[in-house]
This record gives sequence, C-alpha cells and structure tokens, in this order.
Amino acid sequence: MELGQMQKSLQDYTKSLFVEGILDSQFLQLPQLQDESNSDFVSQVVSLFFQDSDRILNDLSLSLDQKVVDFEKVDPYVHQLKGSSSSIGAQRVKNACVVFRSFCEQKNVEACHRCLQQVKQEYYLVKNRLETLFKLEQQIVASGGMISAMDLGF
Repeated sequence: MELGQMQKSLQDYTKSLFVEGILDSQFLQLPQLQDESNSDFVSQVVSLFFQDSDRILNDLSLSLDQKVVDFEKVDPYVHQLKGSSSSIGAQRVKNACVVFRSFCEQKNVEACHRCLQQVKQEYYLVKNRLETLFKLEQQIVASGGMISAMDLGF
C-alpha cells in the first residue's frame, strides 16, 4: 500500500474509534505529552494500561468469585480501572466502570458479575483496536512516513 493511502487509512481508522465511542478526546492529549527523547511515549503509556488492566481484571475476577464478596476490596479495583481508562481516553471502559461501581455500592454480587463481563468486553475491544492502530502507525514509519498528532485530526 502506498504511503499516502496508509496515512489516510490511519486517519479513517482513528476517526472510527471516536465515532464508535471507544475513545474520547483524552486520547488525543497523549501525543502532546510526548517529546523527541521518547517517541514511543503513547504506545508505552497504553502498554502500561494494558498490563495494569489485565492484572486488575484478574484481581476483580478472583474477588468476585469468593463465597463472601468483600466490596471494600472490589470497589478500589474498579475505581483504579476507571481512572486509568479515563487517563488514556478509553471511554467505553470508563463508562462500564461507572456502572460497575454503582453496583458495588449496592453490594449487588450478580450485577457486579455482569458488569465485570461488560468491562472485560469493552477492555478487550479497546485493546484490540489500539493494537491495530499502533500496527498501522508502525507500517507508516517502516515505509518512511511520520506520525504526528495532526495525522490523528479529523
């Protein structure tokens, strides 16, 4: 694929992430924090988000599978996931965490299990889509192109 086509594909793909509500404007703030000394800043931040989220989702699963659920343990996990999702602009994950927290406050175990499944679904969706986004960016760079915050504008 020609470089111009790849850049157009990247722009269209990125736009779809916003149109579908997978990401919000916070994601566009991340490249502004990047400098020349750390050109992989955004992918590193997102990779840390993936690592932390995988751990949190595992901890949530274990906590909700206890005979007696300790909501004093569950709620901080959900709060942490909500915060990290918000910080990278993972809007649908964040929104699912808001609902999850309300059921934690109600100590509704069944609803929390359903919310955990919804959070996982949204998380794996954003993870898959961001991995695809970064692969598109890598292809552009490998073809001699550059990625700038302007390329993500629409």
